[in-house]
Amino acid sequence: MILRKAREEEINDLTDISKAAFATDIHFGAKVSDGPPGYDSYEWHRQMFIGNHLFIFKNESEIIGGAILFVDGPSLYVGRIFLSPKFFRQGYGRKLMEEIENLYSEVEIIRLDTPIWNERTNHFYRKCGYVETGRDQESIYFEKKINIGKN
Repeated sequence: MILRKAREEEINDLTDISKAAFATDIHFGAKVSDGPPGYDSYEWHRQMFIGNHLFIFKNESEIIGGAILFVDGPSLYVGRIFLSPKFFRQGYGRKLMEEIENLYSEVEIIRLDTPIWNERTNHFYRKCGYVETGRDQESIYFEKKINIGKN
């Protein structure tokens, strides 16, 4: 498996995977088949690509999914991750999170948030070692401290 910055010619495939992945949320607490802002937009993903935030996760021959990542000094914010539904429940989500942590081994903390209604992602991030740090009416906020005291 490899996680790397996406190439321009991969934006369309990543947009299609994002659409398919977020369409499944209806089975895990979403009231409608929808997703986060821009999840189904080629132009939004292109803007993430231009800003160096769009990443691709693949094996030797297939795109498994992608991620939107933002570095801010000693912290990393995971804007979102998404996997092709054909790779669900096979350990790829956990592997993607491990690859993110390895790729950004210099950061001290990784932050993310997920909708409060999404039973699947809330369980998943806890399973990956992320700790809830707060919540509001829409989101649960998680973080994971890494590399503290390694210097």
